[in-house]
Amino acid sequence: MTKLAIIGGGNMGEALLAGMLAGPDPTFTAADVVVVELAEERAAYLRERYGVATAEAGPAIRSAGTVLLTVKPYHVDDLFTAVADDVNDEQLFVSAVGGVRIARLEALLPGKPAVVRCMPNTPVSVGRGLVAISAGTYAGDAELDRAQAMFDPVGKVVRVEESRMDAITALSGSGPAYYFFLTEALIEAGILLGLPRPLAEELVKTNAAGAAEMLQQPGADPVRMRAAVTSPGGATIAAIRQFEERGVRAAVMTAIEAARDRASEMGR
Repeated sequence: MTKLAIIGGGNMGEALLAGMLAGPDPTFTAADVVVVELAEERAAYLRERYGVATAEAGPAIRSAGTVLLTVKPYHVDDLFTAVADDVNDEQLFVSAVGGVRIARLEALLPGKPAVVRCMPNTPVSVGRGLVAISAGTYAGDAELDRAQAMFDPVGKVVRVEESRMDAITALSGSGPAYYFFLTEALIEAGILLGLPRPLAEELVKTNAAGAAEMLQQPGADPVRMRAAVTSPGGATIAAIRQFEERGVRAAVMTAIEAARDRASEMGR
């Protein structure tokens, strides 16, 4: 029996695959994994790069102990209609399908399926991600332990109530994009000030890595850390004043609320 079937070889499926196989103490090896990917060119890429097998959905699910779903939300109904006869009561279904609630998956699957919903972010591909997990009606501590063991190599795992998933999607699942967006803006600002692009990129990326490392230290407080760099009458306070006058803080809060609301809409 295959230990893990990944249904969907897109960006998130690959990010999780890469992180799980590259960790220092991986739960799975390439020989344990089969990926379902309909685009043959993409499937060939995954086979060559990661050494995993690829297969059609029915055989992959039928042979797997754990099934990780990374498909688009609109594929879920058709997928489970097609593979209903391939599901068994011993399997664990772990869903990274954005916005799809556990109750919907349980209704689509036959019997009393053990379902764990998860929300990863893309840094899982380099072992620095965060994965939030929630247990379904028929999933207990043992199933949560299995899901956590699967994700431990890709970063930090937190157990949460499903009611928090939309907020976590907005803040963490989408979170890397916000940092990339800010990174873009800072690089462009450096170019505007006359710096060559390679130098601007080096400055901004190095700053981001250093600041992130500082934030991971015990007791790190971003308010105090920001204040420590903001000298009275200096360059930093001049920039912070512009952020505040232009409503950057409020815009961030409004944007995260919008992402949360969209995640909720997708679930409905």
